[in-house]
Amino acid sequence: MLSPNSAMRRVFLGIAVTGLLITAMPTPPSWAFRCSGLTVFGGVRRDRELKYCVQNGRENNWDRYWLKIPKEKVNLAISELRINYPESYRGEFNEDRIEVTVNGKKIDLDDAFWDRDNRFIQIYPTEAIPANSDIEVVLSNVRNPNFGGMFNFNALAVTRGGPPLPEYIGTWVLAIN
Repeated sequence: MLSPNSAMRRVFLGIAVTGLLITAMPTPPSWAFRCSGLTVFGGVRRDRELKYCVQNGRENNWDRYWLKIPKEKVNLAISELRINYPESYRGEFNEDRIEVTVNGKKIDLDDAFWDRDNRFIQIYPTEAIPANSDIEVVLSNVRNPNFGGMFNFNALAVTRGGPPLPEYIGTWVLAIN
């Protein structure tokens, strides 16, 4: 028969071991990311707001952005993607670290460049992105601005067979703290 002291020791030991195991578990990557949420005041119309995730989201830090375009917004094949951002955003992009995935698969790019003066990123896929495709633009090695805020990044696309002018797709409302 167990004495009350040894039973209590086993209970406390069990609680202590469980607590250690829970705190020692690695944090899943999804918990480390911040993703778009609900914009309450002002901003972009709900039907034009696009989803995004940032790895860090803190001012004056290195970061990675995942900018998503749902297939419902891709009505025609896309031959060029353009992302423009406001003058108030003073971050920096690494044009060598721009990737695009279509329906979860990375695609080849002919070119991707960042025009600092005119505040946009231009992306040319090797082959046109098919209509009704989920698109994700991944910007790695981004240097966030020194001061945080809410920044509207606009997605524009030149469609195959359409006019050579980029057409508005939607807006990512990025929050940098």
